Amino acid sequence: MSEPLFLILRRLRRPLLAVIGTVAISVLGLANIPGVDANGNPATLGYFHAFYVMSYTATTIGFGEVPYAFSEAQRMWVIFSIYISVIAWAYALAVVFHMTRDPAFRAALLRSSFATWVRRQTEPFILVIGYGQSGTVLAQMLDRIGYKSVIVEILPDRVARIETQEYRRMPLFVAGDGRWPEMLVDAGVTHPQCQAMVVLAGDDDTAQAVAIGGSTLNPNLRVIARARSEMAVANLEPFQKIEVVNPYETFASNLGQDFSAPEKLQVGEWLTGLPGAKRPDILKLPIGHWVLCGFGRFGRYVGKALTRAGATWTAIDDNPAFGSETSLIQKNYSQETLSEAGIERAVGIVACTDRDAINLAAVRRARTLNRDLFVAVRQMHVSNASLVEATNSDLRFVQADITSHEVRQRITSPLLSRFLQAVRADTGDLAQRAIAQLEATVADRVPFLWVFRCEATYPGLREAFEYSREAPLRLGDLLSHPYDPPSLLQATALMLVRGNEEILLPEAHVQLQQGDQILFAGPKDVDVLQKLHYLSPSPLPLIRTGVEPPRSWVFRNLEIWRRRRAGR
Repeated sequence: MSEPLFLILRRLRRPLLAVIGTVAISVLGLANIPGVDANGNPATLGYFHAFYVMSYTATTIGFGEVPYAFSEAQRMWVIFSIYISVIAWAYALAVVFHMTRDPAFRAALLRSSFATWVRRQTEPFILVIGYGQSGTVLAQMLDRIGYKSVIVEILPDRVARIETQEYRRMPLFVAGDGRWPEMLVDAGVTHPQCQAMVVLAGDDDTAQAVAIGGSTLNPNLRVIARARSEMAVANLEPFQKIEVVNPYETFASNLGQDFSAPEKLQVGEWLTGLPGAKRPDILKLPIGHWVLCGFGRFGRYVGKALTRAGATWTAIDDNPAFGSETSLIQKNYSQETLSEAGIERAVGIVACTDRDAINLAAVRRARTLNRDLFVAVRQMHVSNASLVEATNSDLRFVQADITSHEVRQRITSPLLSRFLQAVRADTGDLAQRAIAQLEATVADRVPFLWVFRCEATYPGLREAFEYSREAPLRLGDLLSHPYDPPSLLQATALMLVRGNEEILLPEAHVQLQQGDQILFAGPKDVDVLQKLHYLSPSPLPLIRTGVEPPRSWVFRNLEIWRRRRAGR
């Protein structure tokens, strides 16, 4: 039994009993009160006629006295029945109206409707648990690259915000607690079209519970969970299908990479950004002494990254729970404390407390003592974005952006992760060459990414692989415009995967084989044009011969008949 139906039956139990009892008493009395028929003989209505009369009387239809005129006693009983029926129906309707305004019933109704819509999904979707700042950015990013989202958020005001935001494909959403297994099932965690579950809960305890619950309900489902504490990461490690995203560690790793290989960092940030947005710039962090305002979990990650890069640092935090730590000053964030931490000789400051007001105040005080500082600010709330921007900081840590970029990288293209790993491990000029090709393709914008799979089952590639010895399919063929072969598509191939072999930044003359996968980058909708190469049987012959082959069944058969006649 569904939850709304159960609530309806439970709430209407007394009103229904009252209506049924009223009708039963009215029928019983009217059927047994003596009356007179049309000939003046004593008679009673009987139960059928009594029920018929009370049915239209209690509902105020009023057909009159049938099958004959009532006696005075019968009319008195009908008057009594009318009043008690009105009271019973008024009581029942009042309960119904009150139930429709009850938050529990409305929530159950919405959840039932939500579960029905999720069950009817026929296209792949991503389940997102949590619609805070990170969840909002991720859902909009997934929508921009063509993914359907199903969202579960415990706070109703955040859920209501979804309808006011612009989506090309409106997500399915509900207000509910993702820690409940029933809620995860309703949201589609066991649905065959669910591609992955992303857990962006506000705290690590909730994230662990949701991630473990989803992995238990569907052991084959890919789960990506945000966790910021070492204990939470350790608790999730035994689950093979759960991937952990730590935005603090990611940001600190980016800082360290900017010190050692800024071009590699730029490639990673460029390819994982919001498609269509402006590309990120190289930071060029200075090496020297740094001051950290805040030494919580985030500050510790930053400190370790600075140490690995060869920089020195001093942290300031007034939390007594940290005890005596090396390079830690347990005082407030006053100018005197900043001077004690060495702000005058510092090359940079990282304001990384969990309060925006303190971060902004610390930056302002530090700049009065040293105007040449490189300033990195942690932004906690999206509502304070304009205030943080007003500081003209060189770098901002926005947890939502870091998290959404990394999750998008893991979801949308496993090949992208392999390519970025290859870039980080490269000891040559791979990053510089990738930057040059991306600049030639998308200028200063973040590209859209897609994967082209070479399969002979596709109509457009079947013929190409059949006579591969005479005219092998090359990568350059896929970069030709399907409608204007001399022109090239505005796209660049980042990586070709052939089994366990990886070809980075492959050139146009590379011959393709069945099973090859190519990671492309380019502007919006270029992938739609490229798909014509395997969806339509004509683009490749048009590219190679310059003559467009017949497309329809009639003209294809006419061409076959013409060739046969010419062969004779």
